[in-house]
Amino acid sequence: MDSSRVVDLNVGGILYTTSIDTLTKDPESHLYKMFSSNINSLVTDRKGRIFIDRDGQLFRYILDFLRNGQLNLPSDFQETAGLKAEADYFNLGTLALQLSDLDLVPTTGLLTPRKKRPSATDMSGTLGGQGYIVVGYRGTFAFGRDMSDIKFRKLTRILVHGKVMLCREVFKDTLNDSRDPDRGLNTDRYTSRYYLKHTTLEQAFDQLCEAGFRMVGCCGTGTSAPTAIQDLKPGQVSLEDQWNHYNEFVFVRDDACHSCSSLGTALRYRQATPSNGHSPSHERRGSYF
Repeated sequence: MDSSRVVDLNVGGILYTTSIDTLTKDPESHLYKMFSSNINSLVTDRKGRIFIDRDGQLFRYILDFLRNGQLNLPSDFQETAGLKAEADYFNLGTLALQLSDLDLVPTTGLLTPRKKRPSATDMSGTLGGQGYIVVGYRGTFAFGRDMSDIKFRKLTRILVHGKVMLCREVFKDTLNDSRDPDRGLNTDRYTSRYYLKHTTLEQAFDQLCEAGFRMVGCCGTGTSAPTAIQDLKPGQVSLEDQWNHYNEFVFVRDDACHSCSSLGTALRYRQATPSNGHSPSHERRGSYF
């Protein structure tokens, strides 16, 4: 079959003209199976155009994806579910995965393509930007009757470091900024003096995950105070106070990051897709958290 051959299509009553090369871009797709062999056996309409009984309006996005290799939708696109059904029918795994990666706009309920985030060095205060947030805490261990009976960790305060607008976007009303007020500044800035109003580390992690951050590094240190009573510092009266540890966790958000909800959707699609070892949907790799 001549891949440069031009063919006329009638898709659900909408007419298209394209090449065999475009239609056979994905070797795992249903279109490849249709047009890589003898197309004379395909169903045609009264004027000899190859007829495909699918949604003709949405087929334009199928062709656009095959031509460019990426999904391009208008900002007010409202038929994501329909396009996802078309991608599944034509077995276009990469397109289906990109559709699963789209962001949900809370105010409208529409699915639209994720736009490029503002740069990490952008200090205009635009929400949704790239950047790093460092979460740290100092804590002790609560002991039982003897040294080996460690019950749980005790956090005195969860510290937050990063750009001011980024921290406020993520932690919202759980953020305490009283130690570093704005003082009338209109631009973004960095701070290392914020802390959270709660001491639940997992809640802070959930907020970061929901905002599209992923952990990229962590470190921890531990100290032991003298055990002899005469060597204890003033105010250090319990065994628990002798053991302290400080930990920091580094989170980043960039264009490669996904929120927890969008990642879960993509993973569910990947698990539901049969693995044949060749599908483009299985070529995607990455660690999100």
